Amino acid sequence: MQRILTILSILAVVAHGATYDLPPLPFGTSSLKPMIGKKTLQIHHGKHHAKYVNTLNALVAGTSLENQSLEKIIKATYKSKPGIFNNAAQAWNHSFYWKCMTPKGGGIPNENKHSKLLCDKINASFGSYDNFRKEFAEAANTAFGSGWAWLVSDAKGNLSVRKTIGADNPMVSSGKCIPILTCDVWEHAYYLDYANLRPSYVDTFLDKLVNWEFVAENLERAVDSGKNW
Repeated sequence: MQRILTILSILAVVAHGATYDLPPLPFGTSSLKPMIGKKTLQIHHGKHHAKYVNTLNALVAGTSLENQSLEKIIKATYKSKPGIFNNAAQAWNHSFYWKCMTPKGGGIPNENKHSKLLCDKINASFGSYDNFRKEFAEAANTAFGSGWAWLVSDAKGNLSVRKTIGADNPMVSSGKCIPILTCDVWEHAYYLDYANLRPSYVDTFLDKLVNWEFVAENLERAVDSGKNW
């Protein structure tokens, strides 16, 4: 379990002393145009994500949680302290989401450019990339209200698609699995650019934004960590 927490901490935001910092975007605020606009990223990262981080810092200050890793806070407060859990999970989810996107990304992963392991596992788990894409898009489009769509790995690299509502994260809501890709389907992630057309945003995310190099790295870490589960 400690190995899993270590892997997860690499993937998202980490603690510095008693506080959690807002990590910078891994790309410029204009870099994802026209798929995701500058104003969307400025508000989403600079307002929404920042508020989760700042609220978490205020909630854990002076408690036994303030020096814990973000992942440990998420696991410790799941279903018991929703205020802390929601802000910790949303801080982690957003940090992970930013890394899941890159300019000129998306489309079908290529085993030479990205990872043979990733391509093999997608085919083994879903039958084809098209089947994966259909299942992931359906999860993203049917998450009622606000939530997330996820691609997760088990200890052996078997992949599956999950959807969570609100701040939920599959590291706690889906048993032993490691997230390797996510798509944010809260309205503030896409409304300025796509209005109520969530399916168009999800299609764009999959076809033009997914950072398959990051996904492949996450899968390799998951398989490596699985040896010690």
